[in-house]
Amino acid sequence: MEIAYHTNQLFQSVSYSFDSVIVDPSYEWSNFSDVKYILLTHVHFDHISGINIVIELNPNVRIYTNESGREMLLNAKKNLSFYHETPFIISDPSRIVTVKDREEISIAEGMTAKAIFTPGHNPSCITWLIGECLFTGDAYIPGVKTVTNLPDGNKMQAEASLELIKQLSVGKTIYPGHKIDRLKLNEA
Repeated sequence: MEIAYHTNQLFQSVSYSFDSVIVDPSYEWSNFSDVKYILLTHVHFDHISGINIVIELNPNVRIYTNESGREMLLNAKKNLSFYHETPFIISDPSRIVTVKDREEISIAEGMTAKAIFTPGHNPSCITWLIGECLFTGDAYIPGVKTVTNLPDGNKMQAEASLELIKQLSVGKTIYPGHKIDRLKLNEA
């Protein structure tokens, strides 16, 4: 699996792309053709700003998140976009598919993505396990303390999630939600 990424200007958040999948789409990235699946690591505005563009270009796209994420996609205050003068609400809520903790979904022939709930930074946090790759969003950014002082953050949950992610990460490559200097990928 060849993974491309784009570092967004908004808080240096990162969008990833492989096959017909995008993880955390930003409006700054134009590589939105032939997208079938969007996997959200959490639903803060810097990780979701490109969703409506993807829907417009790919009307059958499916967007995977948990129930908290669904609520946040429908509320500009909950996803924090309202407070940055860029109110965002998903244009087609029928595209949202809610997953349960530890649920696996098929994203390509012979490829699955396992949703592992890792709350703390936010209740919508999901770490996606795909083969030998872990997409951790803001639940784990190597060398950076998890932010829990935003609305609905929870320090105790973040600590438990961090321990879980560390266990899961053995032998895996970590793809965090924000740029770090030692991240060595193919920038798109």
